[in-house]
Amino acid sequence: MKKLKLLHRHILALENKEDVNLTDMLWQLICYSPKMSPRLQQQQLLDEAQKFTLPVDDPHFAKLVLNFNGFIWGNGSKKVLITHGWGSKAIDFDEVIAGLKAIDDIQIIVFDAPGNGSSEGELSNLILFAKAAEAIISRYGAPDVMIGHSLGAMANVIAINETNIKPALQISIAPLIKLKENFKATMNAAEVPVSAQEKFFESFRELFELDASYFDINNKHITGALKHWLAFDKEDKVSPYDYLQEFLTFNPDIVTHEYFGLGHERIIKDAGVVADIVELVTGIKNR
Repeated sequence: MKKLKLLHRHILALENKEDVNLTDMLWQLICYSPKMSPRLQQQQLLDEAQKFTLPVDDPHFAKLVLNFNGFIWGNGSKKVLITHGWGSKAIDFDEVIAGLKAIDDIQIIVFDAPGNGSSEGELSNLILFAKAAEAIISRYGAPDVMIGHSLGAMANVIAINETNIKPALQISIAPLIKLKENFKATMNAAEVPVSAQEKFFESFRELFELDASYFDINNKHITGALKHWLAFDKEDKVSPYDYLQEFLTFNPDIVTHEYFGLGHERIIKDAGVVADIVELVTGIKNR
Protein backbone atom coordinates (compact mmCIF):
# COMPACT_ATOMS: atom_id res chain seq x y z
CA MET A 1 0.00 0.00 0.00
CA LYS A 2 2.89 2.38 0.79
CA LYS A 3 4.34 2.01 -2.71
CA LEU A 4 1.02 2.85 -4.33
CA LYS A 5 0.43 5.88 -2.11
CA LEU A 6 3.91 7.22 -2.84
CA LEU A 7 3.40 6.75 -6.58
CA HIS A 8 0.02 8.48 -6.43
CA ARG A 9 1.52 11.43 -4.55
CA HIS A 10 4.46 11.63 -6.94
CA ILE A 11 2.23 11.82 -10.02
CA LEU A 12 -0.09 14.27 -8.28
CA ALA A 13 2.83 16.59 -7.46
CA LEU A 14 4.43 16.55 -10.91
CA GLU A 15 4.55 19.86 -12.74
CA ASN A 16 4.08 20.19 -16.49
CA LYS A 17 2.57 16.72 -16.71
CA GLU A 18 1.68 17.26 -20.36
CA ASP A 19 5.40 17.30 -21.13
CA VAL A 20 6.21 14.10 -19.21
CA ASN A 21 5.75 10.54 -20.50
CA LEU A 22 3.71 9.04 -17.69
CA THR A 23 2.85 5.71 -19.30
CA ASP A 24 5.28 3.52 -17.33
CA MET A 25 4.19 5.09 -14.06
CA LEU A 26 0.53 4.67 -15.00
CA TRP A 27 1.00 0.94 -15.57
CA GLN A 28 2.30 0.74 -12.02
CA LEU A 29 -0.47 2.97 -10.68
CA ILE A 30 -3.23 0.89 -12.27
CA CYS A 31 -1.85 -2.65 -12.31
CA TYR A 32 0.21 -2.86 -9.11
CA SER A 33 -1.88 -4.51 -6.41
CA PRO A 34 -0.88 -3.69 -2.80
CA LYS A 35 0.12 -6.76 -0.80
CA MET A 36 -1.00 -6.72 2.83
CA SER A 37 0.03 -9.41 5.31
CA PRO A 38 -2.78 -11.43 6.92
CA ARG A 39 -3.93 -10.39 10.36
CA LEU A 40 -3.46 -12.88 13.22
CA GLN A 41 -6.99 -14.31 13.01
CA GLN A 42 -6.72 -14.55 9.24
CA GLN A 43 -3.41 -16.41 9.53
CA GLN A 44 -4.94 -18.84 12.01
CA LEU A 45 -7.69 -19.61 9.51
CA LEU A 46 -5.11 -20.08 6.75
CA ASP A 47 -3.18 -22.48 8.98
CA GLU A 48 -6.24 -24.76 9.04
CA ALA A 49 -6.43 -24.94 5.24
CA GLN A 50 -4.97 -27.40 2.77
CA LYS A 51 -2.55 -25.48 0.55
CA PHE A 52 -1.96 -25.85 -3.18
CA THR A 53 -0.02 -24.09 -5.92
CA LEU A 54 -0.91 -23.96 -9.61
CA PRO A 55 0.77 -22.32 -12.62
CA VAL A 56 -0.68 -19.69 -14.91
CA ASP A 57 0.93 -18.06 -17.91
CA ASP A 58 1.46 -14.29 -17.86
CA PRO A 59 2.39 -13.30 -21.43
CA HIS A 60 1.82 -9.58 -20.87
CA PHE A 61 3.63 -8.42 -17.73
CA ALA A 62 6.06 -11.03 -16.35
CA LYS A 63 6.23 -12.86 -19.70
CA LEU A 64 6.64 -16.18 -17.92
CA VAL A 65 4.64 -18.76 -15.98
CA LEU A 66 3.67 -17.60 -12.50
CA ASN A 67 2.73 -19.78 -9.55
CA PHE A 68 -0.30 -18.76 -7.56
CA ASN A 69 -1.35 -20.09 -4.16
CA GLY A 70 -4.69 -21.45 -3.06
CA PHE A 71 -6.35 -22.75 0.08
CA ILE A 72 -9.01 -25.38 0.70
CA TRP A 73 -11.24 -26.02 3.70
CA GLY A 74 -13.25 -29.23 3.81
CA ASN A 75 -13.64 -32.09 1.33
CA GLY A 76 -17.41 -32.20 0.92
CA SER A 77 -19.33 -32.66 -2.30
CA LYS A 78 -20.71 -29.09 -2.35
CA LYS A 79 -17.86 -27.11 -3.92
CA VAL A 80 -17.53 -23.32 -3.50
CA LEU A 81 -14.93 -21.26 -5.39
CA ILE A 82 -14.25 -17.70 -4.18
CA THR A 83 -12.43 -15.03 -6.22
CA HIS A 84 -11.22 -11.96 -4.33
CA GLY A 85 -11.19 -8.40 -5.64
CA TRP A 86 -8.48 -5.94 -6.67
CA GLY A 87 -5.90 -4.99 -4.06
CA SER A 88 -7.10 -7.86 -1.93
CA LYS A 89 -6.32 -11.50 -1.18
CA ALA A 90 -8.13 -14.76 -0.55
CA ILE A 91 -8.22 -14.52 3.22
CA ASP A 92 -9.95 -11.14 3.11
CA PHE A 93 -13.03 -13.34 2.73
CA ASP A 94 -12.33 -14.71 6.24
CA GLU A 95 -15.80 -13.92 7.61
CA VAL A 96 -17.46 -15.58 4.61
CA ILE A 97 -15.14 -18.60 4.84
CA ALA A 98 -15.82 -19.00 8.55
CA GLY A 99 -19.56 -18.89 7.90
CA LEU A 100 -19.43 -21.36 5.02
CA LYS A 101 -17.33 -23.83 7.01
CA ALA A 102 -20.35 -24.52 9.22
CA ILE A 103 -22.32 -25.92 6.26
CA ASP A 104 -22.44 -29.73 6.03
CA ASP A 105 -20.66 -31.50 3.19
CA ILE A 106 -18.85 -28.33 2.02
CA GLN A 107 -15.56 -27.69 0.26
CA ILE A 108 -14.32 -24.09 0.05
CA ILE A 109 -11.59 -23.13 -2.41
CA VAL A 110 -9.99 -19.67 -2.45
CA PHE A 111 -6.83 -18.33 -4.06
CA ASP A 112 -4.49 -15.37 -4.21
CA ALA A 113 -4.59 -14.22 -7.83
CA PRO A 114 -1.18 -13.74 -9.52
CA GLY A 115 0.36 -10.48 -8.34
CA ASN A 116 -1.82 -10.49 -5.22
CA GLY A 117 -1.40 -11.74 -1.66
CA SER A 118 1.13 -14.56 -1.38
CA SER A 119 1.26 -15.37 -5.10
CA GLU A 120 4.01 -14.60 -7.59
CA GLY A 121 3.87 -11.55 -9.83
CA GLU A 122 4.60 -7.84 -9.59
CA LEU A 123 1.71 -6.54 -11.68
CA SER A 124 -1.71 -8.09 -12.14
CA ASN A 125 -4.76 -7.81 -14.39
CA LEU A 126 -8.25 -9.19 -14.92
CA ILE A 127 -7.05 -11.87 -17.35
CA LEU A 128 -4.73 -13.34 -14.70
CA PHE A 129 -7.60 -13.44 -12.19
CA ALA A 130 -9.77 -15.31 -14.69
CA LYS A 131 -6.98 -17.67 -15.78
CA ALA A 132 -6.34 -18.62 -12.15
CA ALA A 133 -10.02 -19.43 -11.61
CA GLU A 134 -10.02 -21.49 -14.81
CA ALA A 135 -6.92 -23.41 -13.65
CA ILE A 136 -8.65 -24.29 -10.38
CA ILE A 137 -11.77 -25.47 -12.22
CA SER A 138 -9.58 -27.63 -14.46
CA ARG A 139 -7.73 -29.11 -11.45
CA TYR A 140 -10.55 -29.53 -8.91
CA GLY A 141 -13.67 -29.68 -11.05
CA ALA A 142 -16.62 -27.40 -11.64
CA PRO A 143 -17.86 -25.63 -8.51
CA ASP A 144 -21.50 -25.65 -7.48
CA VAL A 145 -21.12 -22.06 -6.29
CA MET A 146 -18.87 -19.24 -7.51
CA ILE A 147 -18.47 -16.13 -5.37
CA GLY A 148 -16.64 -13.01 -6.53
CA HIS A 149 -16.07 -9.51 -5.20
CA SER A 150 -15.27 -6.45 -7.30
CA LEU A 151 -12.80 -7.43 -10.06
CA GLY A 152 -13.19 -11.04 -8.89
CA ALA A 153 -16.85 -10.96 -9.92
CA MET A 154 -15.78 -9.89 -13.43
CA ALA A 155 -13.16 -12.66 -13.48
CA ASN A 156 -15.82 -15.23 -12.58
CA VAL A 157 -17.94 -14.13 -15.53
CA ILE A 158 -14.98 -14.75 -17.85
CA ALA A 159 -14.06 -18.08 -16.20
CA ILE A 160 -17.62 -19.39 -16.49
CA ASN A 161 -17.75 -18.44 -20.16
CA GLU A 162 -14.32 -19.88 -20.96
CA THR A 163 -14.93 -23.21 -19.22
CA ASN A 164 -18.61 -23.58 -20.19
CA ILE A 165 -19.55 -24.65 -16.67
CA LYS A 166 -23.01 -24.08 -15.17
CA PRO A 167 -22.74 -23.37 -11.44
CA ALA A 168 -25.96 -23.77 -9.49
CA LEU A 169 -25.28 -20.35 -7.96
CA GLN A 170 -23.15 -17.35 -8.93
CA ILE A 171 -22.75 -14.66 -6.25
CA SER A 172 -21.41 -11.26 -7.33
CA ILE A 173 -20.60 -8.76 -4.59
CA ALA A 174 -20.11 -5.12 -5.64
CA PRO A 175 -18.97 -6.21 -9.12
CA LEU A 176 -16.93 -3.90 -11.29
CA ILE A 177 -18.93 -3.12 -14.41
CA LYS A 178 -16.81 -0.74 -16.50
CA LEU A 179 -13.12 -1.54 -16.14
CA LYS A 180 -11.98 1.25 -18.45
CA GLU A 181 -13.92 3.84 -16.46
CA ASN A 182 -12.32 2.48 -13.29
CA PHE A 183 -8.90 3.06 -14.86
CA LYS A 184 -9.92 6.61 -15.76
CA ALA A 185 -11.11 7.27 -12.21
CA THR A 186 -7.74 6.14 -10.85
CA MET A 187 -5.88 8.45 -13.22
CA ASN A 188 -8.24 11.37 -12.62
CA ALA A 189 -7.63 11.05 -8.88
CA ALA A 190 -3.92 11.61 -9.61
CA GLU A 191 -4.79 14.53 -11.92
CA VAL A 192 -3.36 12.79 -14.98
CA PRO A 193 -3.98 14.87 -18.12
CA VAL A 194 -6.33 13.47 -20.76
CA SER A 195 -3.46 13.33 -23.27
CA ALA A 196 -1.44 11.09 -20.93
CA GLN A 197 -4.50 8.92 -20.32
CA GLU A 198 -4.94 8.46 -24.05
CA LYS A 199 -1.29 7.40 -24.38
CA PHE A 200 -1.80 4.85 -21.60
CA PHE A 201 -4.86 3.37 -23.32
CA GLU A 202 -2.92 3.23 -26.59
CA SER A 203 -0.21 1.30 -24.75
CA PHE A 204 -2.90 -0.98 -23.30
CA ARG A 205 -4.25 -1.75 -26.78
CA GLU A 206 -0.76 -2.55 -28.06
CA LEU A 207 0.00 -4.89 -25.15
CA PHE A 208 -3.31 -6.76 -24.93
CA GLU A 209 -4.42 -6.27 -28.55
CA LEU A 210 -7.77 -5.19 -27.12
CA ASP A 211 -9.32 -1.93 -26.00
CA ALA A 212 -9.78 -1.69 -22.24
CA SER A 213 -13.52 -1.32 -22.81
CA TYR A 214 -13.60 -4.90 -24.18
CA PHE A 215 -13.76 -6.13 -20.58
CA ASP A 216 -16.71 -3.91 -19.63
CA ILE A 217 -19.84 -5.93 -18.83
CA ASN A 218 -22.38 -3.08 -18.67
CA ASN A 219 -24.16 -4.12 -21.87
CA LYS A 220 -23.39 -7.84 -21.92
CA HIS A 221 -25.93 -10.56 -21.23
CA ILE A 222 -24.43 -12.89 -18.63
CA THR A 223 -25.24 -16.58 -18.98
CA GLY A 224 -23.94 -19.77 -17.42
CA ALA A 225 -25.04 -19.98 -13.80
CA LEU A 226 -28.49 -21.37 -13.05
CA LYS A 227 -29.02 -18.56 -10.51
CA HIS A 228 -27.14 -15.28 -10.20
CA TRP A 229 -27.41 -13.26 -6.98
CA LEU A 230 -25.84 -9.79 -6.75
CA ALA A 231 -25.15 -7.67 -3.66
CA PHE A 232 -24.60 -3.92 -3.96
CA ASP A 233 -24.59 -0.59 -2.16
CA LYS A 234 -25.86 2.43 -4.13
CA GLU A 235 -23.23 4.59 -2.42
CA ASP A 236 -20.37 2.44 -3.72
CA LYS A 237 -17.78 4.91 -5.05
CA VAL A 238 -15.63 2.30 -6.80
CA SER A 239 -18.40 0.61 -8.80
CA PRO A 240 -20.99 3.37 -9.42
CA TYR A 241 -24.66 2.45 -9.25
CA ASP A 242 -25.38 4.03 -12.65
CA TYR A 243 -23.17 1.40 -14.30
CA LEU A 244 -24.87 -1.37 -12.35
CA GLN A 245 -28.33 -0.19 -13.40
CA GLU A 246 -27.31 -0.37 -17.05
CA PHE A 247 -25.91 -3.87 -16.53
CA LEU A 248 -29.08 -5.08 -14.84
CA THR A 249 -31.28 -3.91 -17.73
CA PHE A 250 -29.42 -6.44 -19.88
CA ASN A 251 -29.65 -9.11 -17.17
CA PRO A 252 -33.12 -8.85 -15.60
CA ASP A 253 -32.98 -12.41 -14.26
CA ILE A 254 -30.23 -11.53 -11.78
CA VAL A 255 -31.54 -11.41 -8.23
CA THR A 256 -30.30 -8.28 -6.44
CA HIS A 257 -30.01 -7.33 -2.79
CA GLU A 258 -29.27 -3.77 -1.76
CA TYR A 259 -27.25 -3.03 1.38
CA PHE A 260 -26.72 0.34 2.99
CA GLY A 261 -23.67 2.19 4.30
CA LEU A 262 -21.15 -0.52 3.44
CA GLY A 263 -19.32 0.85 0.41
CA HIS A 264 -17.08 -1.25 -1.80
CA GLU A 265 -14.58 -2.95 0.51
CA ARG A 266 -16.54 -3.47 3.72
CA ILE A 267 -19.46 -5.19 2.02
CA ILE A 268 -17.73 -8.60 2.19
CA LYS A 269 -17.16 -8.15 5.93
CA ASP A 270 -20.71 -7.23 6.92
CA ALA A 271 -22.46 -9.77 9.14
CA GLY A 272 -25.74 -9.37 7.25
CA VAL A 273 -24.10 -9.97 3.87
CA VAL A 274 -22.23 -12.99 5.24
CA ALA A 275 -25.44 -14.44 6.73
CA ASP A 276 -27.26 -14.01 3.40
CA ILE A 277 -24.43 -15.73 1.50
CA VAL A 278 -24.38 -18.65 3.95
CA GLU A 279 -28.15 -19.04 3.61
CA LEU A 280 -27.96 -19.02 -0.18
CA VAL A 281 -25.15 -21.60 -0.29
CA THR A 282 -26.89 -23.79 2.30
CA GLY A 283 -29.95 -23.93 0.04
CA ILE A 284 -28.03 -25.26 -2.95
CA LYS A 285 -28.66 -28.94 -3.56
CA ASN A 286 -25.67 -31.14 -4.33
CA ARG A 287 -25.52 -32.24 -7.95
